[in-house]
Amino acid sequence: MSRIVTPQSAFPTPADDRPGEHRLALTMTVAAATVAVVAVLAATGPMLEELIDTLPSVNGPAAAGVFLAAVGVLALATIALRFALLARNRARRRALEARFEGGISCGLRHRELEDALAELPGCEVPLATRYSIVADQAGLSFWNGGARPRRAAHVAWREVRSIRPDELIAGSRPAPVVIVRVRRQGTSIALPLLLAGEQPGVFAVTDAPFYAVVRSWKALHRTALEHEGLEPPTSTTPIPVVTASTAALVDVATSPRRAARRAARH
Repeated sequence: MSRIVTPQSAFPTPADDRPGEHRLALTMTVAAATVAVVAVLAATGPMLEELIDTLPSVNGPAAAGVFLAAVGVLALATIALRFALLARNRARRRALEARFEGGISCGLRHRELEDALAELPGCEVPLATRYSIVADQAGLSFWNGGARPRRAAHVAWREVRSIRPDELIAGSRPAPVVIVRVRRQGTSIALPLLLAGEQPGVFAVTDAPFYAVVRSWKALHRTALEHEGLEPPTSTTPIPVVTASTAALVDVATSPRRAARRAARH
């Protein structure tokens, strides 16, 4: 399995989605650190006042109060914005579930995907940091927005050449991605789709849930091509499982031809 090496800086955060929605744990850590700082300042208040009295004339208590208030407001605003973005993602998913019958996944934007979509003809709308992927009979579609989703891109199944799992290195952490190779207007582009979790604190979908999505996409791809009378690519067709019984049947079927070849050689 090949690896796509991506530095952590390749995950940009646009103005409308700040802060980056990677981990809720980071926000909780910042909030906990803020509470710890406030507690320490409260416990050492008398000592700080004595120290401030020895300094040049400055309104120390007022300045400290303004600083603590600013830190607290910033922490609360960060937490509130994080939960607002999560609520927006849930509203978009509910709206898409009411509109489509296919499976819906959450995708995380990264630099390689942005570059690939920029080269794919017909894709001009940039993706949000977290977006939704709808896989139905028509193909794969990518959606931004909240309760009123806006389609950013669409790939028909007839344009898909292969679907396979791979791995992306984001900073120092590996994460599985789905490589969807698309051919459109003579251009062949590989879209590395990083599936993200929609629950707080979940960065990327891994293990069994990830491979379940890959299998469902491959099955939809095969069904759509067969419905149009097209031959599925080799990398998309299911791999046959050879059991002991099927191996025996194959050996019986080919044994007369093997005997004829041996006789011809002798």
